[in-house]
Amino acid sequence: MNSSTSTPHASARHVLFLASVAAIGGFLFGFDSAVINGTIESLKESFGTGADGTGFAVGSALLGCAAGAFGAGAVAERFGRKPAMGVAAVVFLVSAIATGAATNVYLFVAARVLGGLAIGAASILAPMYISEVAPAALRGRLSSLQQLAIVLGLFFAFLSNYLIAAAAGGASKLFWFGAPAWRWMFWMEAVPSAAFLIGVLFIPESPRFLVARGKTDEARSVFARIGDWGGGNADALVREVRESLKADHKPRLSDLIDRASGHISPVLWVGVGLAVFQQFVGINVIFYYGEVLWKAAGLTSDEALQRNLISGGVNILSTFIAIALIDKVGRKPLLLFGSVGMVITLGVMAFIFARAGVDEKGNPVLSKEAGLVAFAAALLYIVSFGTSWGPVMWVLLGEMFPNRLRGAALAVSGSANWIANFAVTLTFPPLLAGAGLGSAYGLYAGAALLSGVFVLYAVQETKGKTLEQM
Repeated sequence: MNSSTSTPHASARHVLFLASVAAIGGFLFGFDSAVINGTIESLKESFGTGADGTGFAVGSALLGCAAGAFGAGAVAERFGRKPAMGVAAVVFLVSAIATGAATNVYLFVAARVLGGLAIGAASILAPMYISEVAPAALRGRLSSLQQLAIVLGLFFAFLSNYLIAAAAGGASKLFWFGAPAWRWMFWMEAVPSAAFLIGVLFIPESPRFLVARGKTDEARSVFARIGDWGGGNADALVREVRESLKADHKPRLSDLIDRASGHISPVLWVGVGLAVFQQFVGINVIFYYGEVLWKAAGLTSDEALQRNLISGGVNILSTFIAIALIDKVGRKPLLLFGSVGMVITLGVMAFIFARAGVDEKGNPVLSKEAGLVAFAAALLYIVSFGTSWGPVMWVLLGEMFPNRLRGAALAVSGSANWIANFAVTLTFPPLLAGAGLGSAYGLYAGAALLSGVFVLYAVQETKGKTLEQM
């Protein structure tokens, strides 16, 4: 019996809708991460914090991110992907309102940590759900929607902050209903949070989770609407998932230990390696500290802001390129291309800034020509990352783990990504002040070189395979 009753076009629209709803979590991930950047000076004024207190307030969300990523997999395995995403949407909504309404730094930090829990959870749940509902032939492109949503969230947070500040006359100025503009910057996140919550109500549970819970009729119905692109009809897909789950048990962290060798499963090490290298190449230095970075290179605030906006636009375009190529070229070739590109571009930036003179404040001074070359190298670095490690890492984490490991392995890998993010974010300011930009870029170039070696020897291609085949 062929249970697939959807036409290819109808199935395509349905799968795109499912993936797009899940990807709103990625949009919120990006928005929540970036919205803080337009409010830092206002937070100092409102809460009377010094540099250390403000720095902790800014970075506090990362404390919740690792915990959210670690716990999301277990919640999704126990209660389902759909309920877990619904909870994350509610937490995003509560955090957005509470952060904007905070009356002291302690409430603000608590609200940011709460938002971090949702960010970490979304970073795991979106690729998990998309990989489990997407046909194998389209899974790479659909899973890349997660990264596209993240970079769109980053861009729209910057845009929203800019528009609100411009309308109010500054982030600290009063805006609608007598509230300072910086509070409205956080409250704007309530709009996509509500959209995420509403969208989750209209999507089905993951068919692979349904099979694991013995709800085969429901799973068959979901597979039928997805279509036959996965290599067989709905009944065949249900049987394939059931076979892959035989002798499995309730997911637990002990599953990550290989039963034959007694060591941690090698595939987990690959996942953790991908997650860590994605951050150690230094991409968030560009996006978190872009203004600081270009000011250190001698630009004015307006010039630095312009370069940030250009960088954000290039990042979005790069992600579109990745979506177009990932199911044609494959995951591993894109990662290798990205590593090589980042080694070259980061090496160019390290060379330029290492040879630059310094002003009386110790900031590098570049000639016009050197500044243009450095900016071009930075944009090509973003292209190298955006077409490879940015989206491909999330795609691989969503699809590379066996069913019995997926929840726990995603939790550990996602947490490793956020810990690496925190490490890079925390170490860049003292690295900039001490060793300088040349040394910082040299360090990230070395990490990019190691990332290429890691991919060459440790990563296997997953293009065109169903999750059960892998």
